[in-house]
Amino acid sequence: MRARERVGSMARQVVVEPRRFYDGGTLPSAGGAGDPPDPGSDPRIVLERHTEEGVETFALERRLAYRDRHLGELLVPSRADFRTDLTSVPALFTWLVPKTGAHLPAALLHDALVAGRGDPTSYVSTEGHVVDRVEADRVFRDAMADTGTGVLRRWIVWSAVTVATIFVGRSVPWSRAKHWSYRVAAALTIASIVYLGWSATSDLFDRSWVGAVDVPWMGDRPWWAELAGGFAGAVVLPLALSLLWGRLRAAGAIAGVMLAVLLHVTVGLAVIAATYLVLERLARRAPLAAWALGGVVVAASLVVFAGLSLG
Repeated sequence: MRARERVGSMARQVVVEPRRFYDGGTLPSAGGAGDPPDPGSDPRIVLERHTEEGVETFALERRLAYRDRHLGELLVPSRADFRTDLTSVPALFTWLVPKTGAHLPAALLHDALVAGRGDPTSYVSTEGHVVDRVEADRVFRDAMADTGTGVLRRWIVWSAVTVATIFVGRSVPWSRAKHWSYRVAAALTIASIVYLGWSATSDLFDRSWVGAVDVPWMGDRPWWAELAGGFAGAVVLPLALSLLWGRLRAAGAIAGVMLAVLLHVTVGLAVIAATYLVLERLARRAPLAAWALGGVVVAASLVVFAGLSLG
């Protein structure tokens, strides 16, 4: 019943209460029992940087405390070996959700509440609650509200972590059949949006790309009308597909619309990022070849510029 109430409360706006975050003290050590949590003190996020197999991670020197609306006091981490990558965002999307910012305390809390691959969770619930991954995602969304994170950003982030929970999450409160129904719905949504985006782009440029089909909301119209139709389709179709997600339809709607609207931006950024990585590797391994390639690019640019300008 409580889980059903929490799902039903998703649409209700969370009242921002910054004092729900406070200093969690320090972990016990060989030198003593550690400092206790202090609800009267602001949270103190003290990070120690580590590099493990070329991956940058951070340890928390002090614990972070959060008083959740349903679970009471949560203290993170529970172990000294806890590591976090701050806000777990793919590099392509850090322009939308940066690695750090107002939402950082909530991101650190969520990292400790969910188990990574091969890693245990790292939290203490003072009231003895066991926090499953779906509940951790809800805590994350509410905690972002308490840090002052914008409404749109926190719902976008919640939708993203919910999709991650569907595909790779462990410790979920669903039956195996229900879990797979969510996975099928999410996979079908992603595949449909990518395929229809491919077809819509083919239609926009009046080309017959491999596998593309004609989409009626664009058709043979002026370019501005086709763009408007494409945007409308990027909103309406994911909303329809989100009905397959059942109780997670809010996450399906938000994630689907964001994917559809940002599909071309994401592809463009991916191409730029891949090009940069290739050039960076070339510059490290073959500096002379990198200089030669740079010279060719500059010379070709001068020729094209002169030809078009004088032309």
